[in-house]
Amino acid sequence: MIKIMRLATLLLISTAAFAQTPPAPKAPASPAVNIDKAKVEAYLRHLELWIPAVTVQIDDPTPAPNMPGYNNLVAHLSYNNASTDFRYYISQDGKRIFKGESYDLAKSPFQANLDKLKTDLQPSFGEAGAPVVLVAFADFECPYCKEEANVLRSNVIKTFPGKVRVYFKDFPLESIHPWAKPAAIAGKCVFRQNAESFWKFHDWIYENQQQVKPDTLNTMVLEWAGKNGVDALQLGRCMDGKQTEAEVAKSQAEGRELGIAGTPTLFLNGRMLTDNMTQWQVLQQLISMELDHQAKVADSPEKCCTVQMPTLGGVH
Repeated sequence: MIKIMRLATLLLISTAAFAQTPPAPKAPASPAVNIDKAKVEAYLRHLELWIPAVTVQIDDPTPAPNMPGYNNLVAHLSYNNASTDFRYYISQDGKRIFKGESYDLAKSPFQANLDKLKTDLQPSFGEAGAPVVLVAFADFECPYCKEEANVLRSNVIKTFPGKVRVYFKDFPLESIHPWAKPAAIAGKCVFRQNAESFWKFHDWIYENQQQVKPDTLNTMVLEWAGKNGVDALQLGRCMDGKQTEAEVAKSQAEGRELGIAGTPTLFLNGRMLTDNMTQWQVLQQLISMELDHQAKVADSPEKCCTVQMPTLGGVH
């Protein structure tokens, strides 16, 4: 069931209040601490019901500047070539642990995601500098990604002209989709040649998703290239040499760092939307609410939560 998350409440503090009350000194960040990782892993396995087949790797604790007395703790889980991260706070003495989020009211509640999202030199459409940015992590072999892609391509620009910019990021699920990563590599090769042609490739491969097979992908892509003004010889060399594999792997790593566990996953001005946004009326409402929020922030004297995303002005 699709869940509509509530927008964070915008808290405004007047300039006069700041003038009257001196700011409290920042508490120092907690230094790193050594922990019994085996004991912590056993506890978390019991708490979270991670089955024995799931491999768990726990990082060393790192200081948590916004949580004095606690440290960040990240557990990396992997199973059948799929992976995800769980994030916790652990007390300085290593005796207490909790899972949650700490927010700085002077920043977007999704600032941590915004800091990790890299949209420069990525396929995009819509207005540069738009107040709403959608970043879609998707898999060309995923049927739900196909549905969501159709929703985005058919509705966003038409409904919100000049208001929304959409970025595409590769997140092929290699463990269950055998041709997803080669297709992602091919898409990046097309993008290298011509940014506009990428979206022709994007729409075509989703439209023909049912016909594509691991052993027919390259042939089909090269035939498509010959009919759409893309240099098939150059494209073939790029695909055969896997010249864009590192770019795809970088996008996958970014997705894992953001905590993505499946596709499609959308980020709406940094807010993660894990439910399939295949019903336009739901996504439309979320975009409208975000636009309303951004308008209120723009009108306020304290622009505490303005979202800024790096963009590539000439690429759509």
